[in-house]
Amino acid sequence: MIIRKLFKFENAHIVRECSTLRCSKNIHGHSYKVEVLLESNYLDNGQMVYDFGLTKIYIKEIIDSFDHAITLWSRDDKRYIDDIKRHSLRWIELPVSPSAEQFSRVFFIIIDRILKCTVMVNGERDVNLHSIIVHETDTGYAQCFRYDADNKNMGDINLKDIIFSQQIKSEWKNQNLWDILLKEESLVNPKFI
Repeated sequence: MIIRKLFKFENAHIVRECSTLRCSKNIHGHSYKVEVLLESNYLDNGQMVYDFGLTKIYIKEIIDSFDHAITLWSRDDKRYIDDIKRHSLRWIELPVSPSAEQFSRVFFIIIDRILKCTVMVNGERDVNLHSIIVHETDTGYAQCFRYDADNKNMGDINLKDIIFSQQIKSEWKNQNLWDILLKEESLVNPKFI
């Protein structure tokens, strides 16, 4: 069975070297929608694949990190990156260009790690990330499956190369969340939120 949870955020970026000059040469923003699709062949004690309320703990917090932020590509011009960081408290630096395709891969890798680190406490079993869909506009989206996330031909994404600004980290309920994910330590899902 597959379940789907929709999240929304506002974000700005430049997608260097794309065909459209408006996108490749100018900071611009989108109202993103992110669909997280989870799957399992089992139901938990509440007869659910995964309680939607649990997605508000770590998954929503990570996706919200991108809200009202600017996303940078670490290979962009250093002067541009430094200027953005100097003038904005909310930024994320990625090892890949912040296209919808790469956003879907980044979210897949992060959310997959969240699920692997999560200690399930209500009988959840074999909950896996099926795919991530990132809607950049109302008419266009990118969908990432596991084989896309791991595809080195699309660019290498390591969690250690994703950098969140200090402002973003300070807003997390668990300010050590990123360190926990990097070390693959346990995150406990509470039974009652």
